[in-house]
Amino acid sequence: AEGDALVKKGAAIDAHARNNTATVYTSARIFPMLPERLSTDLTSLNAGVDRLAVVTEMDFSASGQLLKFALYRARVHNHAKLAYDAVALWLTGDGPLPDAALRVPGMDLQLRQQDALAQQLRVLRHAKGSLEFETFAPHAVFEGQQVVAIAQQVQNRARQLIEETMIAANGCNARFLARSGHGSLRRVVRSPERWLRIVEVARQYGVALPPQADARALEDFLAQRHRADPLRFADLSLVIVKLMGSGEYVVEAPGDVALGHFGLAVRDYTHSTAPNRRYPDLVTARLLKAAMAGTPAPYSLPELASLAQHCTRQEDAARKVERRLRKSDAALLLESRIGEVFVALVTGHAIGGVWVRLLAPPVEGKLMVRGSAPAVGTKLRVQLVSTNVEQGFIDFCVADS
Repeated sequence: AEGDALVKKGAAIDAHARNNTATVYTSARIFPMLPERLSTDLTSLNAGVDRLAVVTEMDFSASGQLLKFALYRARVHNHAKLAYDAVALWLTGDGPLPDAALRVPGMDLQLRQQDALAQQLRVLRHAKGSLEFETFAPHAVFEGQQVVAIAQQVQNRARQLIEETMIAANGCNARFLARSGHGSLRRVVRSPERWLRIVEVARQYGVALPPQADARALEDFLAQRHRADPLRFADLSLVIVKLMGSGEYVVEAPGDVALGHFGLAVRDYTHSTAPNRRYPDLVTARLLKAAMAGTPAPYSLPELASLAQHCTRQEDAARKVERRLRKSDAALLLESRIGEVFVALVTGHAIGGVWVRLLAPPVEGKLMVRGSAPAVGTKLRVQLVSTNVEQGFIDFCVADS
C-alpha cells in the first residue's frame, strides 16, 4: 500500500523509519520498520479493506514479453488473504483451492494466469543469465516459548509467482524514474571483482567459465551443479554469493549509465514493492509520485547518496543480527542433545576451523579435527560436543566409526 500517504517525509515517524531502514525478522520476534499499527494494518493490503496504492500495470505478450507498462495512483481492495504453501499445493495439483479464494469468483482463473506468466518470466530471466541460487536460511519452529524444530524454507510456485511479478515491477519503476529525469535509488549487484575466483571454483567441477564476468555462463554452471548434486547445491550457492559480493543501494542521476544488477541480469532495477518494511522502497514511492505528478523530486542527489549509504550499512547490520539469532536458535534446539551423532556435510574451511552442516536438523556448526581436515563436500558422521546459546556456537567432533 502507499505508505507515504500516512508517513510524510520529515515527520517523526519518517525519522523513525529512516533510522531503522528495514523490518528485521527473527524467529521469536519481528522488529518492524514502522510502528506496528502502520506496518501490519494501515499500510498493508489487508483483506476486505480499501488502501491507497501506487499501481504498476504491466501488459505482457502470450510469450511473456513486456509490451508496455503504466504507473498510477489508485484505491486497491484486496479480496482474499492467501497463504503461500496452500496456494502452491493447489497450483501443483497436490491440494484444494484455499477457501478464501473459493469465495471470490474468478480468482482461480486469475491465479492460474499469473502462475503461467510467472513461469514464463522465470524461464526468460534465466535465459538472459539471471542467477538461481539455493540459500541456506533455516528458521526456528516454536511451540509456545520452546524451540521444537529447525525448518528450511522451500521455494514453491506461489512464492515464484510473487517474486517474478515484483522483479518485473521493480524494473518498470526504475525505467519510469529514468525517463522522468528524476534521480533515483537503484538496487545493484556489481559485476564481480573476484570473478577469477569464481572461475577457479567452477574449474574444480570440470567447468571452464570465460575469463570475463558472464552471468549467463555462470547460470549454466549453477543449473548443471543443481541437477548433478542437489544435496550440496546450497553450499556451492553460498560460496558463489560470497565471491560475487552483496547488493547495495546507489544513486542514479539523470543520464547516468546504469550499473545494473548482475544477479538478475538486468540493467534497470530498484526496490519499490515493500514501502512499509524497507525505507528505500518508501523513498522510491515518493520519487514515483513526484514523477507522476510532474512536480520536483522530494530528494536532492546528495540526500539520495546519503540515504543509499545509510540503507546499505543498516541492511548489512540487520542481516548480521538475523544470522546470529538463527545460530542461537540452533544451539538452543541442540543443547539437550550433547553426545548424539548426526550425518553432516563439510561446507567450508577457515582459519578458525572446519564447518559442517547437519542434514537433519538443518543447522551449521564447527568441526574439531585432529590432523588433516576432510575435504569440502565430504559426508561424514559427527558427534555433538558442546553448544553455547548466547554466542550461537555449536561444536562437533568426528564420530567414532
